[in-house]
Amino acid sequence: MFRTIISSTRVGAAATSTSTSLPLSRAAQQQAKAKAPVVASRSKTSFARPSSSLPGLVPTSTSTTYAFGFTRTISSTRPSASPRRPAAADWRTMAEQDITKYLRQTHDRVFECNRAWAAEQKSKNPDFFATLSEGQNPEYLWIGCSDSRIPAEQITGLEAGDAFVHRNIANLVCNTDLNVMSVITYAVQHLKVKHIVVCGHYGCGGVKAAMTPKDMGLLNPWLRNIRDVYRLHEKELDAIADEDARYNRLVELNVIEQCRNVIKTASVQQSYAENRFPIVHGWVFGFHDGLLKDLQFDHEKVLKDIQKVYNLTG
Repeated sequence: MFRTIISSTRVGAAATSTSTSLPLSRAAQQQAKAKAPVVASRSKTSFARPSSSLPGLVPTSTSTTYAFGFTRTISSTRPSASPRRPAAADWRTMAEQDITKYLRQTHDRVFECNRAWAAEQKSKNPDFFATLSEGQNPEYLWIGCSDSRIPAEQITGLEAGDAFVHRNIANLVCNTDLNVMSVITYAVQHLKVKHIVVCGHYGCGGVKAAMTPKDMGLLNPWLRNIRDVYRLHEKELDAIADEDARYNRLVELNVIEQCRNVIKTASVQQSYAENRFPIVHGWVFGFHDGLLKDLQFDHEKVLKDIQKVYNLTG
């Protein structure tokens, strides 16, 4: 027997609910039989056996409801759960062959997932990979944090080809970082993206480290950019007594400052003057509910203010 875990993500005009079937223990199965079906997030809990003929795969169903009432449901399979991850202390006591086995299993699982994904795409659209190989035309440039819990496409419901993605620690946009500057230039001038999203997240380790009075070694120059954000907004942040609330506000202010840094670039200013795009947005992801918060970054107002000093359209 299987139980269904349901989560939802809302992005702009779209809301996504995902249900994943996982095995129940024997005791949980008995309890489940005694209970009536539960309704959650407009999705009905269901119980089913795995229908996939592929070994090690379990069924997954994803439904997306769009602004005009259109709903897309995708049923697919995914590899079963990865091997149990040993606790930090276990590594010191594990036998060498067990470590080797675990590393091989976690390596092979990626390829199992890849084969399942490729088969799913072909089953939904036989021309999927032929179309994908013709080139990319993304609507979005996503600048996010490297945190492994925030994959851009999954939390937004976007698909392959929809977003050009750059990620680094604490989603920073530094004018001395040739990596992010190259990404922005290519996305704007060559891919002609319509939106640039800087997305941070509450609970950001980089932001937390920047609030800690400690020598971080090689990370110091990078984290100084976040400390500079604190310095710029020191009066507001120091007025927040609750440490967690101050931490969350610094996450938001960091996103806003990085949005400003995006607008300071010549490629963004020149493209907007000529085409009226791209538009820069500041969002924050929350782990507690899986939702994105729009910080309502005012692109035009900030652009006007910035160009008093940073006008690069001439």
